[in-house]
Amino acid sequence: MISVIDWLVVGLYVAGIVAYGLFSSRRNTSPEDYFLASRSAGWLTIGLALIASNISSTALVGLAGAAYAYGVSVYNYEWSAAVILVFYCIFFLPQVLTSRVYTMPEFLERRYDARARLWLACLTLFLSVFVDGAGALYSGSIVCRMLIPTAPLWVLSLALASLAAAYTVAGGLRAVLRTEVVQAGVLLTGAVVIACFSFLRAGGWHEVMASASPASLSLIRPADDPSVPWPGLVFGVPLLGFYYWCSNQVIVQRILSARNADEGRSGALFAGLLKLPVLFLMVLPGVCAFLLFPSVGRSDLIYPTLIGAFLPHGLSGFLLAGFVVATMTAVASMLNSASTLITMDLVGPKRFLGSGQKMVSFGRLSTALCLVVSTVWAPQIERMPSLWQYLQAVLAYAVPPVVAAFVVGLFWRRANATGANATFLVGSLCGAVLLLVNGVLHLTHLHFLYVAPILFTIDVAILVAVSLRWPAPDKPESAGLHWSLATFRAESARLALVPAWRNYRWQAAVLLLLTALIVWEFR
Repeated sequence: MISVIDWLVVGLYVAGIVAYGLFSSRRNTSPEDYFLASRSAGWLTIGLALIASNISSTALVGLAGAAYAYGVSVYNYEWSAAVILVFYCIFFLPQVLTSRVYTMPEFLERRYDARARLWLACLTLFLSVFVDGAGALYSGSIVCRMLIPTAPLWVLSLALASLAAAYTVAGGLRAVLRTEVVQAGVLLTGAVVIACFSFLRAGGWHEVMASASPASLSLIRPADDPSVPWPGLVFGVPLLGFYYWCSNQVIVQRILSARNADEGRSGALFAGLLKLPVLFLMVLPGVCAFLLFPSVGRSDLIYPTLIGAFLPHGLSGFLLAGFVVATMTAVASMLNSASTLITMDLVGPKRFLGSGQKMVSFGRLSTALCLVVSTVWAPQIERMPSLWQYLQAVLAYAVPPVVAAFVVGLFWRRANATGANATFLVGSLCGAVLLLVNGVLHLTHLHFLYVAPILFTIDVAILVAVSLRWPAPDKPESAGLHWSLATFRAESARLALVPAWRNYRWQAAVLLLLTALIVWEFR
């Protein structure tokens, strides 16, 4: 039962975050300041912002719910993020930052052509609004039902979206980053509290490990596992992770705000490090919940159930407030990134006749438009089997052409615009057909983690075959957008003079070692 004290805590905390966001909105006069926070962010801000964007109410509800239903195998998405971020820092991040682009579609235009930019902008905008934004609003609304049980889902979604828009529309990325840093601390604190109470009520660590079934505590699952089959872990999860961490505008925009490549790398690796405790703070509480509440009807309700069942008044209000603001943070991230895509990629800076203020004003208008669409769609997610399945399955059918274009284009200079655009067109059609056959009509029964590598293989084949059929690209502006062994060697010489604790390669090695130890322990 929610008390007056809980209501007071929620109200004060939410009001404080909105006020802080508005206070951070005062100096947004140029497009670079509004969309990329003047490219001045440091590693700590970047790392915490990445975690706050990723570990939002969507992840808290989705991870605990998936662990309740399937066990800890859902954590494979989390530890693999650390590996993908290491790959990103070594091979991809320098090219992205030195290009000085505002968006990843703009990066793709420099590598291929304007058609590739338009296609990726439209796809990313669709996924940002219907997956990232709507998913966050849905998960936040579920938690808010603890405060107002009789309120319709769409009313709660609208309220949350309006609060997020209050400072995002005015402040742009600077306001979003600053509120994300605060929210990251609150989220992690709240997760620690919930995890401690969950384990205490379930009898402690040893009791949970002894009572839970071995299958629910195993990360490596059989090939027919409904959650994360091991071939899907090897071939499917990295593809979805590459899109999310390396080319998704919502995430990459935080790294684009870095003051230099070293700050960007350190921020990305710090985010990867913060992904490791997710097993203990957000996944295993779902396993505890299965031991405590084995008959909850819908798995997405597990995290709110833990809050309501265990926490005293005041503290439960603090956790609920954290959930509400986590939703606002995720929605704010989506809104700012979506408005950047619309302004920079779909409309284009040239349409504003050189007026930076007009660009900022249009960005604010497009933010409001995206807000309305996400709010309308969010209640529809309740019809899906679970929030986590919805999030991952949509990506599996939609993003393989994106991953193929970026990965092949990064390592193979011969990939050209004709091949990329053929991949986008034919690959997207293949994804749509497979979605119809497998996901709608159920004529086949492929797991979505098998769908992603099948489509990726088709897309790579198309890109290579068509590129070889047409002339090699001749674009001087794309010269610095490839990874090369010569650049790697030059960087190695520079890093030889850097102390080990500041050398990102040693940092990456430690991160990979810690990741391997956790995976081995829960294999």
